[in-house]
Amino acid sequence: MPDSPAIETHGLRKEFGEQAAVKGLTLQVKQGEVFGFLGPNGAGKTTSIKMLLGLIAPTSGSATLLGSPMGDRRSLARVGFLPEHFRFQEWLTAAEFLELHGRLYGMDPHDLRRRIDELLERVGLLDFRDSFLRTFSKGMLQRIGLAQALLNRPRLVFLDEPTSGLDPVGRRLVRDIIHELRQQGTSVFLNSHLLSEIEVTCGRVAFIRHGEVIRSLEMDSLGGSQVKVTIRTSGLAPTVIAGLSKWGKDLQVDGDQVNMTLFAESDVPEITRYLVAQGADVFAIKPHRASLEEVFIQTVGEDGGL
Repeated sequence: MPDSPAIETHGLRKEFGEQAAVKGLTLQVKQGEVFGFLGPNGAGKTTSIKMLLGLIAPTSGSATLLGSPMGDRRSLARVGFLPEHFRFQEWLTAAEFLELHGRLYGMDPHDLRRRIDELLERVGLLDFRDSFLRTFSKGMLQRIGLAQALLNRPRLVFLDEPTSGLDPVGRRLVRDIIHELRQQGTSVFLNSHLLSEIEVTCGRVAFIRHGEVIRSLEMDSLGGSQVKVTIRTSGLAPTVIAGLSKWGKDLQVDGDQVNMTLFAESDVPEITRYLVAQGADVFAIKPHRASLEEVFIQTVGEDGGL
């Protein structure tokens, strides 16, 4: 169904004995969206992905992928998956590995051969087409795994820590491929500990704790209306510093530097005029919005809420 969400879950729960790994996952991922799935270790991220892919059965709750109930083979044929912990067939060459997966998808042999070379070139491994996987570095295995996830031209791709083991060039490659998928209208469900990558890649993120969504955030609104500012100045009397509380909160003074959270970024010119009028020498006022890492810690806590 073209207008249905790429992923939709309602109260998805998974118990292992008396332990609930996922307590009640409810979320929606739009078609063509790059969606970040964030949480501390043990938050239930990988278990949630396995349930959505039909690899393990939920204890309760429901979910759909591409408009069909999870586990539906027709919808899974349009899904790509790169797991965090993978063990590929090391006795196969790169081309043989991709051919095996293409045959499992039931791809046309002629189309499959073209697709294999196309993807090997895209991930920078065409020169290693006939090399055995056992000779690959961890980064090269990550790249061939990414090629495998894209082999069937999926409409929905799950990437579980896709930049693990990659150098900066490899991380840039993954980022570029994700942007290409978004331009093609492919949905990407991305789980990564590299929040800087999430920040420049995703359009929306969800923070989970104990297998439940505790906050969703549009990346365009990262930091909200409040902006942190660093003021570098000299000659500030305690009364002048106290007067800054009119425009913000959380004032911290460290020598000639004042850090505070503004109520509105538009107040920066007025703050500058105020300080100059009070006889202060203002060297710099630098506003900056909260990073995703800061929002993550604010949301899940320093200990991950465990």
